[in-house]
Formats: sequence, structure tokens, C-alpha cells
Amino acid sequence: QVRMAESGGQLVQAGGSLRLSCAASGRSFSAYSMCWFRQAPGKERDFVANIRWGSNSTDYADSVKGRFTVSRDNAKNTVYLQMNRLKPEDTAVYYCAAAVRGATRRSSDYGYWGQGTQVTVSS
Repeated sequence: QVRMAESGGQLVQAGGSLRLSCAASGRSFSAYSMCWFRQAPGKERDFVANIRWGSNSTDYADSVKGRFTVSRDNAKNTVYLQMNRLKPEDTAVYYCAAAVRGATRRSSDYGYWGQGTQVTVSS
């Protein structure tokens, strides 16, 4: 079982940067694919980025491609989301999630979730 806790969310001005962290506990962190989702008020939870176990290949939603970077440090059991050139529409609660299988964009494929961290981007 994997438990995760996100951190790093805060209020930031448009055009600014933030780095979110997701610290995981449990064994075999390197064997999990990790994903970031976000949910804005009144909206569904959307895929943001993922990073596959083993190959560390990544995938990004079109809305964040070129601005966000997902990475992982298996020695620290941590996955990161570097967010640059933030926009007001990036405002949401950001969640990290883990899956034993390969990385996908579907939230239903992820069995382990953190509690979320709030990112607010002011215009």
C-alpha cells in the first residue's frame, strides 16, 4: 500500500512558478506510475501529467504542455510537478495518484491518492 501527501500549493500571481511535491510512503515506490490530476470548483477531476515507472516516460495534458514538468526521485519516494508561467485557469486542487500498472490518463486506473493541495493563481 502507498500513502501520499502533497505539498507546495499556495497563492501565486499569473506568470509565476510553483513546485508541488508528493511524498509517498510504503515499499517499491519505483514500481508505481505516478500521476497529477487537478480539480477546479464545480468541475471534474482532470489529468495533468504522469510519469511511468521504470522508463520515466512522461505525458502531459495539452493545457499544460511546455509549462509544467513532472519528475520523480525514487531515492526520496517523491514525485514533483514544476509549474511555470501559471495562468488563472490553473487554479485548482492538485492531487497526486499512484498506480501499479502503466501510466494512463484515467483517474479510475489509480488506486492510491493524496489529499490534495490548493493552487490559486491570481490575475
